Amino acid sequence: MGARKHNMAERLKAERKNKAVARLRNCPSSPRKMRLVVDLVRGKDVNTALNILKFSRKDAAKDVHKLILSAVANWKAKNENVRIEDANLFIKEIFVDQGRMLKRIRTAPQGRAHRIRKRSNHVTVVVDSAVNNESNN
Repeated sequence: MGARKHNMAERLKAERKNKAVARLRNCPSSPRKMRLVVDLVRGKDVNTALNILKFSRKDAAKDVHKLILSAVANWKAKNENVRIEDANLFIKEIFVDQGRMLKRIRTAPQGRAHRIRKRSNHVTVVVDSAVNNESNN
């Protein structure tokens, strides 16, 4: 491996150390409904985001709340020597992708059939520490 490629690989490895990722796969709600909830917490502090989701009336908020807690636990596992209170964690990235679609048939009038598309989604959360970003810049 060349020096430039090696340096780039080392830099990417160091950046991945600070970030913690959590993924929710095949969540049985439509991506459009999930994006409404995800847009509420994008870029927010983790504690603020958890409070917003806790009092949200959307059903998808429970899944996102649990996912953010998982991302925080992943961050804690990577950074054992840093306290969460001092780290100032925030949601760096959060996005929703379309998952698999289950196709079902529903009967319709006059002997016909309509197709029902049961959609699902994948949610990805990246949690990062604001302290690390300030020290790097």
